[in-house]
Amino acid sequence: MGKLTGIIEDIRGDRKSDRVVPPSGFTTRLTAFTAAAMAFLAVFALALSLAAGRLADRWDAELARTSTVRISAPEGQMAAQSEAVLNVLRTTPGVETARVMSDEEQRKLLEPWFGPDLSLDSLPIPRLIEVIETGVGPDVEGLRLRLSAEAPGAVLDDHTRWRRPLVTAASRLRLMALLAIALIATSTAAMITLAAQSALAANGQVIQVLRLIGARDVFIARAFVRRFTIRSFFGACVGTGAAMLATLLLPPAAEEGAFLTGLGFQDFDWLLPLAIPVLVGIVAFWATRMAAFRTLARSM
Repeated sequence: MGKLTGIIEDIRGDRKSDRVVPPSGFTTRLTAFTAAAMAFLAVFALALSLAAGRLADRWDAELARTSTVRISAPEGQMAAQSEAVLNVLRTTPGVETARVMSDEEQRKLLEPWFGPDLSLDSLPIPRLIEVIETGVGPDVEGLRLRLSAEAPGAVLDDHTRWRRPLVTAASRLRLMALLAIALIATSTAAMITLAAQSALAANGQVIQVLRLIGARDVFIARAFVRRFTIRSFFGACVGTGAAMLATLLLPPAAEEGAFLTGLGFQDFDWLLPLAIPVLVGIVAFWATRMAAFRTLARSM
């Protein structure tokens, strides 16, 4: 309780001790600018982390319960093998629905590679059957054996080879964004520490005079702690506000799940950046406090 009271007193400060630190100057401007810049970057790193998490969850959910059966057969056998595959799928436990994709749907799948004027009649394109699985899912190996027996041209793709790399990549991107936030916090602490040490060195003569008239190091350090904490907090507020406005200009999430869309905040996620100025203030408080007492102890 006593330690908490001391921290509150350090932040509240003393009007007389505030005169130790100049109200303006290079160090104070540097502190405010650093806090604003780091808060701006932290907001975007947070947005990237949240977007990567949503992307990983969406890809995992959408691909986990879907499979595709690809049928490659001569034109005269395509209809018979498609019907045989549908019969197998309808009688397979773990399969919720199965349907043959239309020519229009297959054309849309190939459109990014071959253009909108693709004619399916000119290419030997296999027939695709979309499979929606239940929560448990089918026995994949057993289903493959049944399909090979009933329809030799049918190949089951359970999307595992597609899902795992995508989800892994999105998860690692989220981890890298969180690591970036940690690096931003560390860099902020380092910059504020350097600024505080510079301010203490610039006011060395004033500090020596204060000591001669009986001022304690706690009295001197409290002025630096309060001034740099407040500067950092308000600088972070400016940077956070600017970053939140900038995220409003980002493109919204696309229905197709495009990778570079939906990088902003959604719903209650908008409340998370509001914690950044508070965290910056906490980092600034402890960084300045440790730097002040360490510098004062060396100058005795």
